[in-house]
Amino acid sequence: MTKRQLIDIVARKAHLTKRAATEAVETFLEEVVRQLQKGERIVLSGFGTFHVIQMKAKRVIVPKSGVERQVPAHRLPRFIPGKTLKRIIKK
Repeated sequence: MTKRQLIDIVARKAHLTKRAATEAVETFLEEVVRQLQKGERIVLSGFGTFHVIQMKAKRVIVPKSGVERQVPAHRLPRFIPGKTLKRIIKK
């Protein structure tokens, strides 16, 4: 599913114009990104939790060339599905 398809579904199911649905979806996604940038957890009951983890710096060997590189410390977004979502998908 693409963002455009999601907007179409939201517009149809919520009886919104495409413009209003686009604004709603964009606002939701922007807020998720903004909260993750701040390091906040986003808990959507029944769906799951978005959070950010801190990865330590490490040395890696590039398989193709065999050259050793240093990967700097960085942050990564993660998603943990909720129990309800897991149960629905499992069926």
